[in-house]
Amino acid sequence: MAEQNTAALQQAASEQAAQSHRPQRGGRGQGQGPRGRRPEVAPEEKQFDERVIHIDRVARVVKGGRRFRFRALVVVGDRKNRVGIGSAKGADVTAAVTKATEIAKKHFVTVPLYNGTVPHEVTAKVSGANILVKPAAPGTGLIAGGTVRTVLEVAGVSNALSKSLGSSNKTNAAYATIAALQLLVPAKEWVTRKEEKKASVKKAAAKKVEA
Repeated sequence: MAEQNTAALQQAASEQAAQSHRPQRGGRGQGQGPRGRRPEVAPEEKQFDERVIHIDRVARVVKGGRRFRFRALVVVGDRKNRVGIGSAKGADVTAAVTKATEIAKKHFVTVPLYNGTVPHEVTAKVSGANILVKPAAPGTGLIAGGTVRTVLEVAGVSNALSKSLGSSNKTNAAYATIAALQLLVPAKEWVTRKEEKKASVKKAAAKKVEA
């Protein structure tokens, strides 16, 4: 009996030693945070604000029938003074939005802002859409329709008045808004300011001559 007990103890000890030398597999709680939780990763801050304005389903008639695709209209901006618009088609909504976003990022427009609003009144027309944008006092907010409001928000305009004078087509309205923002001229480049500057330079030169 003693010899059997000794053999059993030796066998148990050898199995325990073998288990201790085995490589431990990563299980729950190993290589992770407390109580088996994964370490929290802070979400990345998006550099641009991406807005989907409109998604439409389009069809192409072929010999075998109709082939349906999706068209997305996306506006992208940094909410400071840059904005761009892109329109693209895809086999599904995700592909269309991705393509439109890439196109918008390649066609950024810099908007000259003044105290959170546009420097002067401007009007632009694209196809049947005619968009009017006017400056507004601080605290007014954006008085604009859906498409125009989205474009101005993403561009960083916080106070402005707007009116759609033509077609309500979202694609044309969006491109007309971008065209209007491209027509804006900073106050330092106005003709009146240049004339005032020239006059002040002439006065200063005349005073120097008299002195």
